[in-house]
Amino acid sequence: MKLNAKELIQLLLTKEGMTQKDIARMLTNRTGKTLAPSGLSRKLSQGTITYNEVLMIADILGYDLTPIKREG
Repeated sequence: MKLNAKELIQLLLTKEGMTQKDIARMLTNRTGKTLAPSGLSRKLSQGTITYNEVLMIADILGYDLTPIKREG
């Protein structure tokens, strides 16, 4: 199953019982740059979230994102 960044982050947040508000606060704490929940939502909806931001969110939630070569 292929997920886009928005679907992946929503899936991880749901699995961890967290909201976009929670992760926006955690990102702000980690980076020192203010990110409002509405800003995160906009990035996800518009597809403008960066790969580094996705990796950071996964790390905060305790996940590693590992590329796996497809067969065939």
